[in-house]
Amino acid sequence: MEHEAEMAELRYRQQEDGFLGLPARDAGEPQAARAVVIPFGLEASVCYGSGTARGPEAIIAASPQLEFFDEELWCEPFRQFGIATLETPVIEAGLEAALAQIEGLVETVLAAGKFPLVLGGEHALTAGAIRPFARAYPDLAVLQFDAHTDLRDGYLGDHYSHAAAMRRVLDHAGVCLISVGIRATDMSEIPFIEANSDRVNIHWAKDRRRWNVEEIIAPLKGRPVYITFDVDGFDASLMPATGTPEPGGFFFDEACEILRAACSAGTVVGADIVELAPIEGLHACDFTAAKLAYKLLSYALAHKDDAKRPSQAAA
Repeated sequence: MEHEAEMAELRYRQQEDGFLGLPARDAGEPQAARAVVIPFGLEASVCYGSGTARGPEAIIAASPQLEFFDEELWCEPFRQFGIATLETPVIEAGLEAALAQIEGLVETVLAAGKFPLVLGGEHALTAGAIRPFARAYPDLAVLQFDAHTDLRDGYLGDHYSHAAAMRRVLDHAGVCLISVGIRATDMSEIPFIEANSDRVNIHWAKDRRRWNVEEIIAPLKGRPVYITFDVDGFDASLMPATGTPEPGGFFFDEACEILRAACSAGTVVGADIVELAPIEGLHACDFTAAKLAYKLLSYALAHKDDAKRPSQAAA
């Protein structure tokens, strides 16, 4: 694929207005942070429930209500790596232009030596966000949490539809896909899945009680990893605030167990969290997505010092 994206200017928010809402004395200068949150409320190809354009701001607004201490890591992880948040961009009209825009933002963050976390927005954005990683890491592994395979070769006439997000990821030679929580697949996707079994490894939600985390993360070992987390991977009882809330999904602790193992197995180089469609008056989903974002950053970037953690045996 020809590289057409332009490097973008990074416009940072005041830290107290960004993810976690930290006062300057705790947050430090945004330019010094290792993690950069990129809000990108793309909503261009959704075909059922709407509202993903409001997802990033809902996550950011909920995040100051989190407790910053992490009982697994036994610290306030943000102090180890720093988090900065970009100003919300005016998203370009047209899906292809928007994907080039998020590509440019992510590439600029990577060029600055930082960790990009994109908050969406619909899942179509991953096709743009992944491009700088695919260029930088020819052996990139993509870990997908999702209810849907998203392996159609376009949908409703749109080559870059959210329903084709992972198919567009696999347009990059050398990228492999590990999918977790899948329970909604179109028959048209099956021939592609069967023909690409060497690149596509699906852990179906129907087998959730028999999942082996070590088997799930085995293909990630020693590789650069990009995590794409569609919140509809969660069970609909936990996450109704999404365009297609599917029953039969995983729960928060299950997701965290896999995330933590993945971050230990490979080197997580970037991530996105997509498809939150906030429901007015229902704060739990926004809060859950915010906690997921903090957990993901913490697992990927914080030091794991077991010596400082109370032992399980003593508990």
